[in-house]
Amino acid sequence: MTAETVLTTSAGAAADLDAVADILRGRRTAVLTGAGVSTDSGIPDYRGAGAPVRVPMTFQNFLADERARKRYWAGSHLGWHRFRAAEPNLGHRSLVTLEAAGLVSGIITQNVDGLHTRAGSRHVVDLHGSMDLVVCLSCGQAFGRDSIAARLEANNPVLAHPEQVEIAPDGDAIVVDIDGFVVPDCSVCGGLLKPNVVFFGELVPTGKFTAAAALVRAADALVIAGSSLAVNSGIRLLELARRRKLPIVVINRGATKGDGRALVKLEAGTSETFAGLVTRLTD
Repeated sequence: MTAETVLTTSAGAAADLDAVADILRGRRTAVLTGAGVSTDSGIPDYRGAGAPVRVPMTFQNFLADERARKRYWAGSHLGWHRFRAAEPNLGHRSLVTLEAAGLVSGIITQNVDGLHTRAGSRHVVDLHGSMDLVVCLSCGQAFGRDSIAARLEANNPVLAHPEQVEIAPDGDAIVVDIDGFVVPDCSVCGGLLKPNVVFFGELVPTGKFTAAAALVRAADALVIAGSSLAVNSGIRLLELARRRKLPIVVINRGATKGDGRALVKLEAGTSETFAGLVTRLTD
């Protein structure tokens, strides 16, 4: 199999997993994960089959529109409770095993749910941040999400008894009635608070991307799992791997922007695929 060969395989076939295992065996592999890795934990994908069309919060709207901030904080709080209740799935746990065996050198994740770290992965670059931290946009003070959640519920009692809501991969939720909602401010300087996640229209912090790029540069292969690669930062990392002539494996249900640049595209779920790789590579 040459670097110019693209093999699109069917879900779950043993021969497909054998082919991927043969590519990765003996190589230090960097893994880039997207929302599809967390769907088996009950967190929905943005672009998977059946995903609703929605317009996520942009950084510009968050800064400029007070009502948009109210809607975001109300929805984000409800969604965060669901995130907090989610547990790492078989895919997360399998990546921990592969890392412990020295086969995965690190994980770059576009997810903000913290599930890779909670599963036990040691080297994780959370490219788009994490929902468990809140930062002040004025003074830079950081707060644990628990403390901000307590303030939100104290000022908005309805949040302590939420109806069942529909959540999104960024932890947002659909909330219609936000009139009178009280948004917390920074207890140090009174500035705007924002969950420590990268909004649409906001740049990935330079340090985060540098750390992610360093992982790819130090690797012998790149696996992209559960991501459609619709976000520019993922494409940049894919291109870095391609320029270094690394073998690239894409695991995703549905098309991605990286399919034509992959050595192998597995049309499969990430949990069963990583579990299958554990069986083949750690025996």
